[in-house]
Amino acid sequence: MAGKINCRNCKYHYITWDSNMPYGCKAFGFKTRQIPSLVVFQSSGKDCQAYEQKQKDSRK
Repeated sequence: MAGKINCRNCKYHYITWDSNMPYGCKAFGFKTRQIPSLVVFQSSGKDCQAYEQKQKDSRK
């Protein structure tokens, strides 16, 4: 099941200014070198339960 969640489409995913830890998750409050959903899976053995699809910007 791991790898099915694309953090780039999640509203909690962000890119940090920290070159050592370039990816962040606002839902769980951590920064990492790997995609956050992979870290969650490695830690818990479960897919990320906080994933929420980003809202499309209707102004475009």
